[in-house]
Amino acid sequence: MKNSQPHQPEIGWRSRMHEIIFEADTPEGKTFDVVLIWSIILSVTAVTLESVALIRNQYGPALQAVEWFFTILFTLEYILRLICVARPLRYARSFFGVVDLLAIVPTYISVLIPGSQYLLAIRILRLLRIFRVLKLTKYLSEARVINAALLASRRKISVFLFAMLTIMVIIGAIMYVVEGEEHGFTDIPTSVYWAIVTMTTVGYGDISPGTPLGKALASVVMIMGYSILAVPTGIVTVEISEAARRRISTQACPSCGRDGHDFDAIHCKYCGVPIARDPGKGT
Repeated sequence: MKNSQPHQPEIGWRSRMHEIIFEADTPEGKTFDVVLIWSIILSVTAVTLESVALIRNQYGPALQAVEWFFTILFTLEYILRLICVARPLRYARSFFGVVDLLAIVPTYISVLIPGSQYLLAIRILRLLRIFRVLKLTKYLSEARVINAALLASRRKISVFLFAMLTIMVIIGAIMYVVEGEEHGFTDIPTSVYWAIVTMTTVGYGDISPGTPLGKALASVVMIMGYSILAVPTGIVTVEISEAARRRISTQACPSCGRDGHDFDAIHCKYCGVPIARDPGKGT
């Protein structure tokens, strides 16, 4: 008589490693992620302290040793992440894959280019995993909504920015003709810079019009700036309202290592590989 029990595939070392590194549902996985988060915090703190001259002069060698320790640690972790996914190149091209790589490269580059190690502050981006580690899927879901809204509105915003750049070039050319070099508008690029600073309401004040006509034009540009700032805000707001309707899961794909799938997804939306479904995840 055949056994009626379904066949349970044996969990290999790669699957076990994937569960520990990419998931946070087991004690081992939770411990791994908590240690990783504290390592990120300590490494960024060390880099930040090293940038302070007084601290660097007194504790420079110790801070550099700490920096290399965490770099080697993160390098080993990055290699393990590539090993335990079925498609390492796909993970390497993902957002977290790129961030993981950028978190270790500056230290090695600093051997040839001194000072580049301060770019290690980008490691702080790795703390975005804390939402998954602490099972704060509501916050993770909101982050996905914002990301989806920005992607959906990128074409509208691109058209808007191109139109604004065109207007600023025209305004800059007019101000160059009206004000001239004697009032600081030495050329059209400088005048365009003034238009950008003024229309975005930044207002550095390093260049300002001196003629009545120039001041009148500047007043129009300032008023336009307040109305223009509302346009991209409105575009993104509409897209956010459209995107805020889906629940997501924290389940990571065993093939490419990416997460953010729909709560009821049975296949990875990035590589198509079946993903395990756990009713307890994503809630």
